[in-house]
Amino acid sequence: MTLTERLQESVRACFTGLWIESHEHQDALLEIQQLCRQEGWQLATWDIDQGLVGPGAAAASAADPLSAIRSLGALAPPEGTTLLVLQNFHRFLQSAEIVQTLSRQILAGKQNRTFIVVLAPVVNIPVELEKLFLVLEHELPGRDQLAEIARGIGTEQGDLPSGGELGTLLDAASGLTRYEAEGAFSLSLVRQGRITPDAVWELKTRTLRKSGLMSLYRGEDSFDSLGGLAALKAFCRRSLLHPRGRTKPKGVLLLGVPGTGKSAFAKALGRETGRPTLCLDIGALMGSLVGQTEQNIRQALRIADAMAPCVLFIDEVEKALSGVSGSGDSGVSSRLFGSLLTWMNDHMSDVYLVATCNDISRLPPEFSRAERFDGIFFLNLPGQSEREAIWRLYVEQFGLDPDQKRPADEHWTGAEIRACCRLAALLDLPLAQAAQNVVPVAVTAAESVDRLRNWASGRCLSADQPGIYSAGSLSKPPRRKITPSQN
Repeated sequence: MTLTERLQESVRACFTGLWIESHEHQDALLEIQQLCRQEGWQLATWDIDQGLVGPGAAAASAADPLSAIRSLGALAPPEGTTLLVLQNFHRFLQSAEIVQTLSRQILAGKQNRTFIVVLAPVVNIPVELEKLFLVLEHELPGRDQLAEIARGIGTEQGDLPSGGELGTLLDAASGLTRYEAEGAFSLSLVRQGRITPDAVWELKTRTLRKSGLMSLYRGEDSFDSLGGLAALKAFCRRSLLHPRGRTKPKGVLLLGVPGTGKSAFAKALGRETGRPTLCLDIGALMGSLVGQTEQNIRQALRIADAMAPCVLFIDEVEKALSGVSGSGDSGVSSRLFGSLLTWMNDHMSDVYLVATCNDISRLPPEFSRAERFDGIFFLNLPGQSEREAIWRLYVEQFGLDPDQKRPADEHWTGAEIRACCRLAALLDLPLAQAAQNVVPVAVTAAESVDRLRNWASGRCLSADQPGIYSAGSLSKPPRRKITPSQN
C-alpha cells in the first residue's frame, strides 16, 4: 500500500495521532495535499520557519509550536475533517507542556474529527504518547517512479538506456530517495552525456557511507578468483541465477576455519551474480541513546530491502551477536537480534543473506534453524586439488615463478597460501623459504579447528563436494619449530 492509501485508511478509522516517517517531506506533503483535495478534508501545516499555514491560521505565532497545536480546534469547521501536519516536530517533544497539550488534542480529535500528523525522518515518540500515535512509513520510490524520474531528466533522444540496460539502471537506483535519484541521473547526464548506472553507483556508495550503517562493496573478484568451494559456488549460483517462480532464495550461513575463504566468497558472490554487495557491520549499529540501536537495525534492513536484488553480507556474526544471552547491555543485543530474526523470517524482498561464522557454539540456536537460511555450509581446510588451484591463482597474481618448488602445505588454508606468495614477492624469496614465516592456523589453534570440524561433521553441507560434510579420519597437523627466514 502507498502512503496515500494507508493515510486514507487511518483517517477513516479515526486514528487521530499519526506519525509519518519520511526523509522527503515535500513529496509526502504533496501526497497528503492531493488526498485532502480528493476527500474534501481541510489541511493546515506547521514548521519552525513558516509557522502555521492554512485556513484561519493568521492568529498563530510563527515560531510557537504550542500555539499551533492549541489552534487546531479553532481551525476545524463545525463539520468535516481537519489535518494538522507538524514538520520535524520530534525536535519539540522534550517539553512536558507540549507533550501534555499534544496528548489532550489527540484525544479530543475523536470528537471533532481533527487529526495531528507528525512528519519526521525518525520515529522518536515520548513514552507518554506511544499509545496515541500510529506510525506510517513513506516508502522509497519503486522502479516505476524511478523510471518516471529518469524520463523527466533524460528528455533527449539517446539520454536513456533501453532494454536490459534500463533494468540495470533501475536496479542501481533502488534504495535512493527521489531527490537522490534526480541528482544521480543528472550527474550521469552531465558527465557522460547519457544516463548510465556508474554515477548512480557512485552516489549510492557515498550515501551508504554517510549513513554509517553499512557499506557498498564493489570489487572485481568473481568465483574465478577463488580456488575450491565447488559445491558452495554451484548451490549459490543456481539459487540466484535460476529462480523458481515466486520462491525467493534466503541465503547461506558459512561456518569454517579462519582463512578458508568465507568473506572472500561472500564478496565475490555479488560480482558473480550481478548484484550489489552490502556489508552490514552490526557493531556500528550500536547507539548511545535509548532506542537508537533498534532504530539503526530497522533502517539498515529497510535500506537492504529497498536495494534488492542484492547480497547482504554479515561477517563473523557470532561476535556481533555475542551479547544476546547476556544482560550487560540492558537487553539491547537481544532486541537487535530479535529484529534481525524477524526480518530474516518475514522479509519478501530479494535480499540474499550471507553470514560467516568461526564458532557456531556462540550463536543462539534459533539463528541457524531451518528456513532462516537455504543451507549451512562448512568450509574445511582445502584438499590437495583445491590447494593446487589456489597456488596457481596466487603464483600468477604475484608474478612468481610457477615452476619453483612449493612448501609442504597439507594443513594450510587459502589465506596462508596467499600470505606465502605475497611474502615471496615482497621479500624476493623462494616459496619454500617464505613459508618459514607462515604458521598455519591448524597449528596455532589445532584444538579449536578439530572441535569445529567434529561439530560440523553430519550437521553441515560440504562446501567442496555435494552432500553432507563428514570429517572422517582427521589427520593431526605437525608441530614444528618456527625459525626466522634466512636472507
